[in-house]
Amino acid sequence: MRNLFLGLFIALSFLSCNEEKKSEAPTEQKPNIIYILADDLGYAEIGVFGQEKIETPHIDALAKQGMIFTQHYSSAPVCAPARYMFLTGKHSGKAFIRGNDEWNERGDVWNYKAMAKDSTLEGQRPVPQGTKTIASYLKDVGYKTALVGKWGLGAPHTHSIPNEMGFDFFYGFNCQRQAHTYYPLHLYKNRNRVHLANDTVAPSSPFPKGLDPMNLENYKDYTLTDYAPDLMFQELTGFIAQNKDHPFFLYWATPIPHVALQAPQRWVDYYIEKFGEEEPYLSGNGNGYFSHRTPHAAYAAMVSYFDENVGKLVQQLKDENIYENTLIVFTSDNGPSYAGGADPQFFDSAKPFKGGYGRGKGFVYEGGIRVPTFFTWLGKINPGTTSDHVSAHYDMLATFADITDFEIKHETNGISLLPTLLGQQNQEQHNFLYWEFPEYGGQIAIRMGKWKVVRQHIKDDMPPTLELYDLNVDALEQHNIASKHPEILQKADSIFKIEHTMPTTVRFQIPLLVNGLLSQ
Repeated sequence: MRNLFLGLFIALSFLSCNEEKKSEAPTEQKPNIIYILADDLGYAEIGVFGQEKIETPHIDALAKQGMIFTQHYSSAPVCAPARYMFLTGKHSGKAFIRGNDEWNERGDVWNYKAMAKDSTLEGQRPVPQGTKTIASYLKDVGYKTALVGKWGLGAPHTHSIPNEMGFDFFYGFNCQRQAHTYYPLHLYKNRNRVHLANDTVAPSSPFPKGLDPMNLENYKDYTLTDYAPDLMFQELTGFIAQNKDHPFFLYWATPIPHVALQAPQRWVDYYIEKFGEEEPYLSGNGNGYFSHRTPHAAYAAMVSYFDENVGKLVQQLKDENIYENTLIVFTSDNGPSYAGGADPQFFDSAKPFKGGYGRGKGFVYEGGIRVPTFFTWLGKINPGTTSDHVSAHYDMLATFADITDFEIKHETNGISLLPTLLGQQNQEQHNFLYWEFPEYGGQIAIRMGKWKVVRQHIKDDMPPTLELYDLNVDALEQHNIASKHPEILQKADSIFKIEHTMPTTVRFQIPLLVNGLLSQ
């Protein structure tokens, strides 16, 4: 009997030991996710997408290690709605934020000095309380989450700040108007202002009258002490170092290359030597943002400085031995700007599309919404690959849910891109992509396969347009064939009637569309 009990004890001990070993067996760690969102970076402003004047070797190298998407779209042609739709997975027929909204009823929100004194004037209109974001979902499944850069979807002292919207850590601009200078008086770290060693030089301060615009010394007020992108990058690398041992989601919403033209002088000097003599850009008399003696050199310097930091980020991931388990997504919030000394014609920023006013930022033509995008994830995504899959920012929520296995619990409009990223053949296709934009005269666009319907001037005093383009043969949207295909217009109208909801914010409402896409 004694031997029997001894045998049972040994057997149970063996099973217990094996069970303990089984429970301690390592499981595959979920990947880190880094989403890099440039600000106003045009479709062709990096080398792998065709840029010939601005040098971006680090971004190009990263892109070549992954998959380039040639038909990836922003959810909107300006900042705030693009960011909202990325974070929530909604297109602009369902989104709460459909345009930029500075929440003007609070007071003099455009007064930089007033905002410095009164933080309740900062920020944009808050999103609804309880809004679930990509960061919220990833946090629920164990991710550490951070936003470094520009927020633009709420205001201090409201529920609509990054730390209430799923982000464990935030550093940067809460307010997108504050981001019109790279030498601000303060940034935010989580919920609190961090005061910087910069003088009060309000955005759009005109070039002083009577001074020689050819004299570089007369531009010294626009280069101060604490350069916000430097500070942001330091916080970004610190977050990675502190969270390298468990999954993290980093949303790097860099304000670069959104004007004003302010860049490290070493990079400006590099491009002055490369480009040679040029005319200055002078603010005032209708020209906004800050003046710059060499605007082309400054703009290129901003992009190359950003590229340099992307290279440093990749090196840190390698040094921390987490590069291979990190998915990096690189994209832009919309097409290139035409304002503040930016010159999309000089750089051919949206090539092959047009990037100037009327076709770039702020407009639903290809130059305003098609953005440079790639995904890099070693061991998962085949390097050196390209996809022409038609996709949009609002696909990211579904994609990240597929990768990290969380359940989306609100209505969304995106499709997971994971099958394409993994080289599988079962990729679901969008029946359409949808843009509804109440600014710049009021616009709407619907892409259905090769067809794209565009309506302009549906909210201003200009005659509304009705346009149809076959992107397979007319990617530049030069030949309106709406009169030849009424059946395509009717199909777009039926999509609109299902997908459009009336926005609760009056600023975003477009009265002409009450009776349908084709109403006059």
